[in-house]
Amino acid sequence: MELVLLTALGVGGATVIGAVIGFVFKKFSHKASDIVLAFAAGVMLAAAVLGLIIPSVEYGGAFGLVYAVVGIFAGAACINLMDKLVPHLHGMVGEESEQHNNQKLNKVLLFVTAIAIHNLPEGIAAGVGFGSGNTADALLIAGGIALQNIPEGMVIIAPMLAAGVKPRKTFLLAALTGVVEVLGTLLGYFAVSLATGILPFALAFAGGTMLYVISDEMIPETHAHGHQRGATYALLFGFCLMLVTDVLLG
Repeated sequence: MELVLLTALGVGGATVIGAVIGFVFKKFSHKASDIVLAFAAGVMLAAAVLGLIIPSVEYGGAFGLVYAVVGIFAGAACINLMDKLVPHLHGMVGEESEQHNNQKLNKVLLFVTAIAIHNLPEGIAAGVGFGSGNTADALLIAGGIALQNIPEGMVIIAPMLAAGVKPRKTFLLAALTGVVEVLGTLLGYFAVSLATGILPFALAFAGGTMLYVISDEMIPETHAHGHQRGATYALLFGFCLMLVTDVLLG
């Protein structure tokens, strides 16, 4: 349990680390942010497939493939439903909102809400990983999510400061998105610990939520500013890095 709690704090704290970096550098070029975010997408993709979906098939026995397929679509559908029910903004806040401060602030807050929405299932994925009892896979998942949280924390700082949000409030809002992930990690861990029979489905469900976020949010964002070639190779590098890590840990 101590390892789970420390990992939850580490996963959530990665967002805070990213926020601190965001304060230091204030503004990143689209090319830099796209490459960093694409690398994080590759890391998350590997974590979802290697740490969640493949173990789901293995733990499910004769019905492993059924659990995996149903769980993946259920996880994706859950995030899709959250997208529709909770007002938020896809992608980073752009320059088109700079003319009206109030409108810009509203867009920033909607963007922060989007990050919070997606941090919850990412946290659940980390917690479910520990619930499986496979510490190596769990750390792989948590490490992938933490790496993704750093650039995520970086990119939300500049828009909030530009919208007139005070630095202290900006930092607190960024940290709050990390707290959501801590809560998600604990929720995922306790859910699987209390009902071990749902483990194969829960692993695939968590993997499905991550695949949805990667496809619906991260890849389109990294390919929207003319830097898609670099972003593609960054994603491949992130995926291969986690693949090598998984083999070495295994």
